[in-house]
Amino acid sequence: MDNIIALQKELLNKTYKHGEYQAFKINDPRPRNIHKASVRDRLVHHAIYRILYPFFDKKFVSDSFSCRLDKGTHKAINRFRKFYYKVSKNSTKTCWILKCDIRKFFANINHGILKNILAEYIGDKDTLWLLGQVIDSFRTENKIGVGLPLGNLTSQLFVNIYMNEFDQFVKYKLKAKYYIRYCDDFVILSEDKRYLQNIIPFIREFLDRELKLELHPDKVSIKTMASGVDFLGWINFTDHRILRTTTKRRMIKRIKINNSIETINSYLGLLGHGNTNKLKKEILFC
Repeated sequence: MDNIIALQKELLNKTYKHGEYQAFKINDPRPRNIHKASVRDRLVHHAIYRILYPFFDKKFVSDSFSCRLDKGTHKAINRFRKFYYKVSKNSTKTCWILKCDIRKFFANINHGILKNILAEYIGDKDTLWLLGQVIDSFRTENKIGVGLPLGNLTSQLFVNIYMNEFDQFVKYKLKAKYYIRYCDDFVILSEDKRYLQNIIPFIREFLDRELKLELHPDKVSIKTMASGVDFLGWINFTDHRILRTTTKRRMIKRIKINNSIETINSYLGLLGHGNTNKLKKEILFC
């Protein structure tokens, strides 16, 4: 309680300074650098999130699915399937899917741009000061005023606020009706392949000019569902979806290390969202 009261006084007096981060790496499946704040700072993060999330969530487009209540990967994939059936007129016409990924997303969030976006919505100077303390508490190596830590609860909200500028641009300037974004992955579906090809330069320009971000050069593609579209861990086809091969291998490897009932049930729950009967049997006999 003494620590909480001391923290409250620092916040009221605006003498609060965000502490250092504990850095460590995980493989999920790619190597990722995680930065963990102290318990004291995480209390501040949760307080900020609790107040700001309900306000900003109402500003987001409905088809942004990352780190939002009643959203998530499974709902995004189901929405993707629903969009496919609408565009393809129940698989009677060709549906083209533009899939893109933003390069080094968290590491390239610009602090100045983020704070300017927040200031457009928040008029209270004390709140903006506190948000600035959290935003400026981290920077990508060798870059000043750039980057958010993957380990912060606030980072999840900040990137959605940041990318909401892009969501609004895609939905209302590019008039992309069938658009879905999950963190830094997004897809746009259309029956017109040329339209998708033509909007890529506009997407690149907006990301660079307004948000100082860039598309991953190796992760921009236009494909049909018949050829299989890799989105949010699943390979999606016209009438079914299967897990990525790398995901399957990682799953089997982890179960061989830990084959507890809880672990197996967790994976079986995941597999229930796709066409995975063969893989389910393989897991049960691991």
